[in-house]
Amino acid sequence: MQDTVHKEQDREAEVSALLKGAVDLHCHSGPAAMPRILDHHEALLDADEAGFRALLFKDHFYLGVSHCAMLEKLVPSDVKLYSGLALNNANGGINPHAVSHAINIGAKIIWLPTLSAQNHLDQAEGQGKTFPKTAKRMLPPEGLSAVDGSGQLTDAVKQVLDLIAEGDIILSGGHLPASELVMIFEEARKRGVRKMLVNHPTYIVGASDDDMRAMVELGAYMEHSIAMWSEGKGKIFGPDELAHYIEVAGVDRTVLSSDLGLQGAPRPIEGFRTIVRMLLDLQVSHSDIRKLVGHNAAGLLNLA
Repeated sequence: MQDTVHKEQDREAEVSALLKGAVDLHCHSGPAAMPRILDHHEALLDADEAGFRALLFKDHFYLGVSHCAMLEKLVPSDVKLYSGLALNNANGGINPHAVSHAINIGAKIIWLPTLSAQNHLDQAEGQGKTFPKTAKRMLPPEGLSAVDGSGQLTDAVKQVLDLIAEGDIILSGGHLPASELVMIFEEARKRGVRKMLVNHPTYIVGASDDDMRAMVELGAYMEHSIAMWSEGKGKIFGPDELAHYIEVAGVDRTVLSSDLGLQGAPRPIEGFRTIVRMLLDLQVSHSDIRKLVGHNAAGLLNLA
């Protein structure tokens, strides 16, 4: 019994050590239109205690850069705080003016449409009530796509890509379908975008293994949501899927981010602890685990 306790303590110490310097590119803390289990301040305190290097707040409806600046000033810590803008209806959709403003005040990522993507709306309708809802009723969403009626990328998308390339920040695929993302990343690479990310490619986005490989070939990283391996209503995958998805994209092109903060699921840091335990059980090396939970994401944020 005592040996078991010691082994468990050793394992938890190992997990804690591997999380030093971790980066979460997908923290869903609040305030938010969707109910959250923690706010940005609490998320920062959790990350600081765990020794994280950086935290990136994601909200589907607003730019969180100002929150980051004020929190960094008021709560001294070693954690760098970042945010970005999701191009949903609340921000004018695929709106170059909003993107220009966001980049100029320090946004590190632009998410293409998420909750307002027509693909998301189609998928959410199929899932019924399982997708998280806003606390208060909002105006009906207007479905957004990156392509026009002839299947070509819109001029607004191309202008956004140019702004992202000039700002040297992350282009994230949001909840657009894999078929659109391949087109977008091809165009983005031509226009000089150097940092591309696919959010939960196997959820909503609908990417096959071949789609993921094609996007990696274009220079994109596959960002998998730890929420989908954590206990709670967001869990849909197990260790076998984790090992497979890492193999498909490769360790050097895979990012594990929490996508946590939603009700009925653990806090982001506990999600990270869960995924590191799972990686250790899969016998993933320490160096590879550090890439998956920190180093790769840090590179996207230009952290040396």
